[in-house]
Amino acid sequence: MVNGPLLGVKILEFAGIGPGPYCGQLLADMGAEVTVVDRPKRGAISLERAPDRRGKKSIVIDLKSADGAKVALDLVAASDALIEGNRPGVMERLGLGPDASHARNPALVYGRMTGWGQSGPYAMMAGHDINYLSLTGALQAMGPADQPPFPPLNLVGDFGGGSLFLAMGILAALLEAKTTGQGRVVDAAITDGVNSMMGFFHGLDAADRWTPERGANWLDGAAPYYRCYETSDGKFMAVGCIEPQFLAAMLNVLDLTPAEYGAQHDEGQHARQTELLMSIFERKKQAEWSEVFDGTDACVTPVLDYRAAAAHPHMRARGALRGVDGVMHPAKAPVFSGGSAEVDTRLPIDGGNTISVLEGAGYSPAQISDLEENGVVRQS
Repeated sequence: MVNGPLLGVKILEFAGIGPGPYCGQLLADMGAEVTVVDRPKRGAISLERAPDRRGKKSIVIDLKSADGAKVALDLVAASDALIEGNRPGVMERLGLGPDASHARNPALVYGRMTGWGQSGPYAMMAGHDINYLSLTGALQAMGPADQPPFPPLNLVGDFGGGSLFLAMGILAALLEAKTTGQGRVVDAAITDGVNSMMGFFHGLDAADRWTPERGANWLDGAAPYYRCYETSDGKFMAVGCIEPQFLAAMLNVLDLTPAEYGAQHDEGQHARQTELLMSIFERKKQAEWSEVFDGTDACVTPVLDYRAAAAHPHMRARGALRGVDGVMHPAKAPVFSGGSAEVDTRLPIDGGNTISVLEGAGYSPAQISDLEENGVVRQS
């Protein structure tokens, strides 16, 4: 049985793509009962087999129908928290905004996931991860100096600045509501989350340890001790020996003396040091270098693709990734002591739990049948 610290907590998630569903997955992995309100018809991007749906229930409600909002509010009344990722005003127009929801359930934690936030000049503007990163200074810092900024995977904005901050806000508000009986609205803007994470770099800038110039800093690939090097088979090794003792460990493995390498933080030597390391790493295959560096404190590891990552011995030892019915499922994170490591990998079909969810909300068989006949809900 899947359990966790959120066992007994009920979350109502309005269907979306990306950061909202992933936030719901994190809460479900920690034991929460998450019910997704799916739409009668899916959008252009269909991700029904994505791990972010695992362990959840699904009810299909036509929120634009006359009775759709009423049914949804009945579910709100029985929930501890809500997750929605629409543009500001959409839920209000459906009759499901914070005021209507808190009128039914004052203790409800109302989680709102957007790119720009609920207020500000851009609040109503469309956007994606790359746009949110572009306004925070994060995107400008990524990539070589002589090329346009490289958009990273949407791990940084959508999932880092979005999902994690929404989950943290919901958990904090749930803790408060348990004491006060009053829920809060959690306005989780991806730009706010990324700005929070960028605080580290603002601190480096204040200490004259960082510059806005791309490809000129010690954590963006400009330093020879923090970058990737190509191997003889066209793959790469990641070098991250920032501290002197770790650099010394790498030099020892490479059979280089400190004199041959030179001063670590002498930027005048960085070009030569980079060329030196490039010439060394291209002598062996990635697997050979991995074997050489495994078990050392050199901070040198192979750069794997996401499929190869699942087969790495460390990942296997921790059960980090598991394939189920053609879908690779990550393990629960973080890991809690005394709990089950089991993950509920069952993926709900749209509307697969409609009847049971409505029964749990107090609907009679006759009422459910009437809702189905009128197209308000659908059981698959």
